[in-house]
Amino acid sequence: MPVKVIEEWFNSCSGCEISILNMGEKLVDVLPELEFVHIPVLIDHKYYGQTGEESQLEIPEADVAIVSGGIRNEEHKEVLEEIRKKCNILIALGTCATDGGIPALINMWTKEEALNYIYSTITTDEASPPDKVPAWLDRVYAVDEIVKVDVYIPGCPPHTQNIAEALTAVLKGESWSLPERSVCDTCPTRRERKRTSGALKRSLENLEFDPEKPIKEMRCVMEQGFICLGPVTRAGCRGDSDAPRCIKARIGCRGCYGAIRKGARPLVDMLNAWASVGVDVRSIPDRRGLLNRFIGAHQNLRPLGEGR
Repeated sequence: MPVKVIEEWFNSCSGCEISILNMGEKLVDVLPELEFVHIPVLIDHKYYGQTGEESQLEIPEADVAIVSGGIRNEEHKEVLEEIRKKCNILIALGTCATDGGIPALINMWTKEEALNYIYSTITTDEASPPDKVPAWLDRVYAVDEIVKVDVYIPGCPPHTQNIAEALTAVLKGESWSLPERSVCDTCPTRRERKRTSGALKRSLENLEFDPEKPIKEMRCVMEQGFICLGPVTRAGCRGDSDAPRCIKARIGCRGCYGAIRKGARPLVDMLNAWASVGVDVRSIPDRRGLLNRFIGAHQNLRPLGEGR
């Protein structure tokens, strides 16, 4: 009997759903074992009946629920709580779901400040927030701040191999999680332990590398004076490749897999890592936003008050 599956997206961009499709043959292998009973990205399913005639939220019962995106408004919260009631296993897919992701950068401002900036700046025509859409919550929440999560698959977007491994494990009744290792632990670039000139280089400048040589011959991105969040970012984006995604593209790690472990605070660790190679941390713009770029939920980013 196929496993019944719910798939729902909240405050996200659909990149996680595209990653599911990008599983290719691996997806074809598991599809016969799955029956999607609710998946708005593919099948039109109204929460309150097809014509809105129902008074209660309708979410079918399922064995497994896969949810992407953070929780931004009251409807997200209501739907998520109902999904949790209707499933046995809940999977948080993508960094928006596991840690807030890019949308949680807005947590640096209060709801009132954000709405005022959106609707009342001098570059915006006179307007007011619409009253016929779900109200915002006070901030963007990760899924596990609202309900219990059983499996975490971070990434922006998640690597298809991670998704395939997690789904296969769930179908077999096994547990799955990424190891608590940093991107640096899986990075093959050459470390010379030499200090940089001190000034942080702009991202528009080119790394020093020979495209004809393997990536293991390239010097560490951070030692070259560029921003790289590899020391404080969880490994997993590499898959079966010879290097983590960003490093393979010859750029520094963006931090999209979130912190190495739950409850970690990367700010101090990353500043120490930069200082160890001679980078003047005062030259790093918006350190708070940069180092919490993908993990603004869980109170990692909070308003600083007036006068920013």
